[in-house]
Amino acid sequence: MHSIIGTAGHIDHGKTSLVKALTGQDTDRLKEEKERGISIDLGFAHLDLPGGVRAGVVDVPGHERFIRNMLAGAHGMDLVLFTVAADDGVMPQSEEHLDILHLLGVRRAIFALTKADRVSPSRIGEVRDEIGALVAGSSLEGSPIIPVSVISGEGLEELRHRIAGMIGDDSAPQSASRFRLPVDRAFVAAGHGIIVTGTAIGGEVRPEDSLRCLPSGELLRVRSVEVHNAPVDVASRGQRIALNLTGSSRGDVARGDVLCDPAITLVSTRFDARLEIRPRAPSGLKDHQKIRLHVGTAERLGKVILLGSEERAWPDAIAPRESAYCQIVLEEPVHLLRGDRFIVRDETAQRTLGGGMVVHPSASRHKRTDVDLMKMLRAFEQGETSAFVHALVRDSGEFAVPLADVAQLSNQSEEEARSHLQSSGDVHGFADGAGVKYAPEETCRTIKSSIVEQLRIWHAEHPMVPGVPLEDTRASLDTQMPQAIFRMLVDELVADGTVSRDGNVLSLATHRVAIPAADRVLVDRITARLEQTPMAPPDVSQLITDLGINRPKMTEILSAMERYGMIVRVSPDMYFLRASVDRVREDLTGWLSAKGGTTAAEFRDHFQTSRKYAIPLLEYFDREGVTLRRGDLRHLRRPINTGTKTA
Repeated sequence: MHSIIGTAGHIDHGKTSLVKALTGQDTDRLKEEKERGISIDLGFAHLDLPGGVRAGVVDVPGHERFIRNMLAGAHGMDLVLFTVAADDGVMPQSEEHLDILHLLGVRRAIFALTKADRVSPSRIGEVRDEIGALVAGSSLEGSPIIPVSVISGEGLEELRHRIAGMIGDDSAPQSASRFRLPVDRAFVAAGHGIIVTGTAIGGEVRPEDSLRCLPSGELLRVRSVEVHNAPVDVASRGQRIALNLTGSSRGDVARGDVLCDPAITLVSTRFDARLEIRPRAPSGLKDHQKIRLHVGTAERLGKVILLGSEERAWPDAIAPRESAYCQIVLEEPVHLLRGDRFIVRDETAQRTLGGGMVVHPSASRHKRTDVDLMKMLRAFEQGETSAFVHALVRDSGEFAVPLADVAQLSNQSEEEARSHLQSSGDVHGFADGAGVKYAPEETCRTIKSSIVEQLRIWHAEHPMVPGVPLEDTRASLDTQMPQAIFRMLVDELVADGTVSRDGNVLSLATHRVAIPAADRVLVDRITARLEQTPMAPPDVSQLITDLGINRPKMTEILSAMERYGMIVRVSPDMYFLRASVDRVREDLTGWLSAKGGTTAAEFRDHFQTSRKYAIPLLEYFDREGVTLRRGDLRHLRRPINTGTKTA
């Protein structure tokens, strides 16, 4: 179990002094901080607690001019030491820091009532009441308040025990998500190369791992990993980590970047979110208002497009204490995933307006006519993995989307995403050699219904044809899809007994080739014409001319007659009556049994036909396994069983 303790509070309320009293480490590392006596940038330390637990500490500046630095360190905090000076009480930055922590989803804090040695007990009571009013209705309501003094040592031991108890109560399981580390410092160390530090918000990292730097996408290699200035074999979520990297220069990695597992590639300039405006915001937020976004350690300029709430859609503004869904459009890309928390400040960076949670990290533009928009956004917010399948299919135009894309956008491991999708009743999985893809179940049902309906119509119009070629069926669908997925849907129809497949031809399982009564006259006419010259039948073109039937109809009827065994196609354009072929086969087998072999000319003369018909017939019998050609002679392929026994 690893934890990050952060600080918060107004300037000069004793954050850095309190950290030094607890850890023995001075987090003011800059020369200017020493000279001015205030924290300007983030400071870092570690706190050893009972039971051998070592927690990372992030000390943030309290001055309003350095709120951007405070925001860079406020992500990933498991517990906050919120300082309020007993003499000053709650001040403006106390309020802003409280709003930021609430908006970032921080749920655990201890309020350290510092400088307690300077005031009377009654003043302690007054400030307690001020803190109670400050946190009312926020995520930190009910947090413990402990008077402390770094001068007298009052309350420090109690504070240590309370910290240990609250960290020890953290029973949340470690996330199976991939490694992510928002960078808060990057510098070049002589003889080592680039060093980056940050608080890991997911996964694990080891020496020799490859990491991707976002938004640039550059791949880097980890040379070594340190936690609290000591090398480690593995570091994970909830730890302050320093990484020595190769493959880059200082200019390529900076605060605001994210180092992550190479499988993560997502950067975005447009995302959907749930946005909350805090009660102390001086005004609401207007539709299309320009804002300054803080997410992780990154800061970006952008604008907010209000989408709506449970009460109304597409509002012109939202007021303090209200929340709504929105789409945030950024001027530069940033890495974020579903569930990431963010802060929104006004464009001039003078005040915090609100913040919230990412619900779709790579959204498309929305239309006011989209009646399902609110339903979709609620599904995203609630973490319905299947909702991402529907959105990705809709936005990408693809029939199905890979599991890896769903997992990344929903901020889950592939195992978690697969489990959720398999238990969902509204997505359909397709597995092949390239992995698993998912499509909306409703779309798949529609496609299968369309296949069945097309076959029904085809059979009604072409009762003498066994079915429709696979690719013709796929090409005629309104929804286009990859061939592999189409064939999987067909296989499902075959498996449930709805459709039959013979090679590449599809038919309904109930279909039986039949010659309609209206066409039986044509069958009789064709039969009669073939009977006139049984060993010299007219080819298809001659039949068309003699009988006055168009080629498509003639082809259809001949195919049906062949399937019914009435005729035999001996070459592409030549048909014999079945009875004629059977007579020739019987005569040929007896003749060759006695003779041993025959030439084509002998066959022609024996059956009183011409070479035009003799050669196709012999080649047909070769294909059927009756005869075997050796040079110019044909022999029986196997002896004829006469039923006699030999002694």
